[in-house]
Amino acid sequence: MSLFSKENGEVFKSPLNLNNPVAVQVLGICSALAVTSQLKPAIVMGLSVTVITAFANVIISLLRKTIPNRIRIIVQLVVVAALVTIVSNILKAYVYDVSVQLSVYVGLIITNCILMGRLEAFAMQNGPWESFLDGVGNGLGYAFVLVVVGFFRELLGFGTILGFQVVPDCCYMENGGLYLNNGMMTMPAMALILVACFIWAHRSINKEK
Repeated sequence: MSLFSKENGEVFKSPLNLNNPVAVQVLGICSALAVTSQLKPAIVMGLSVTVITAFANVIISLLRKTIPNRIRIIVQLVVVAALVTIVSNILKAYVYDVSVQLSVYVGLIITNCILMGRLEAFAMQNGPWESFLDGVGNGLGYAFVLVVVGFFRELLGFGTILGFQVVPDCCYMENGGLYLNNGMMTMPAMALILVACFIWAHRSINKEK
């Protein structure tokens, strides 16, 4: 099969829309609530999950014929734990402030249901290239939801985007304007509402498909 065949293209594109792991399968919700109060940690978390899912899929796909069935989950966890440790150390070395914001949630990628689901459902039955595309697609599908939620939470909750103020000072009520930051946007409950709105919008747009 060609590396860029129609089938492989569908493996990559499907999780980005019609089979989005958050909007359709409702997976990975916990971290979506916890790390999206600002856009930067949401982006970093999404990229981290994408990298780990892609390479974990490749490694498990390469090993799938040699892994005894009775210990396959243990092997998958060991592979994921090793990758999470590498990514965690890279984040601490280069984006320490974001690493602190993400706190324990980077380590919890080990038990991310999207990641474990793709290893079990796809990588154990398919070749390395297809598994890589599946991992990247599902990771980016997950990251897209985090970025959308993080964008609106930071904009409406703090009046900033990536830490840069986008709402002029003159617009705030204390300066004679009409704008007031919505403190609820900084709370996890509001993230749940935004995720629910995203799921509703996604399913409404794609209901015929």
